[in-house]
Amino acid sequence: MSEAIIVMKRYEMKYILNKEQAEYLVEALKGHMEVDEYGKTSIASLYYDTPNFRLIRNSIEKPEFKEKLRLRSYGLAKPSKPVFLELKRKAQGIVYKRRVVTNVEDVNRFLSGESNIFANGQIAKEITYFRDYYGSLIPSCLIIYDRVAYFEPGGDLRLTIDYNPRYRLDNLNLDTSMEGISLLNEGEAILEIKVQEAMPLWLSNILSKGKIYKNSFSKYGEAYKQQILKSRMINY
Repeated sequence: MSEAIIVMKRYEMKYILNKEQAEYLVEALKGHMEVDEYGKTSIASLYYDTPNFRLIRNSIEKPEFKEKLRLRSYGLAKPSKPVFLELKRKAQGIVYKRRVVTNVEDVNRFLSGESNIFANGQIAKEITYFRDYYGSLIPSCLIIYDRVAYFEPGGDLRLTIDYNPRYRLDNLNLDTSMEGISLLNEGEAILEIKVQEAMPLWLSNILSKGKIYKNSFSKYGEAYKQQILKSRMINY
């Protein structure tokens, strides 16, 4: 795997937007934040879990500490394009992300126990420990969405709006298609605000005016719950 690594530590707040709120927010951000150089980008995240879904079952119980492992691709994965293996942890409201640049083939070998990420390094130790601790980790859910990311010039504030979030529980790979089952009602989107310190007052005022309120939401968690509900209805 590549030796390029990224470590992030920040607070993340999530909100569910209806169509009108999303349109209002986009207008209200003008003059405060700018869309990043990529514009709207389709992102696919392949989540790994144990065969009995131990990780996501723990996560939806909202513990003080939780962690997930996912492989992220921007657009369809190709042999010539990098993908990103991410270990995401949340403890007492703070999100810690360890991320390595890699490729699908190396990740498959790593998760099968054939190789380690690096010979040395803290990131390698953390991700390898995660793999060894949970034992068998298999592709469990593919989450896809169309993201627009905003940044605050000269600041550390980041904001993303994820349109048309969707999921697949079969055909779990990053190179086939970006199709999936909708996670939300038509027109709804997911807002994520990411800060290292406190949210600026001007943004709090925008959210308040738009009646946009914080909402605990996990894309993988929602996909899991929808599938469980569907299974129960079929069995009933």
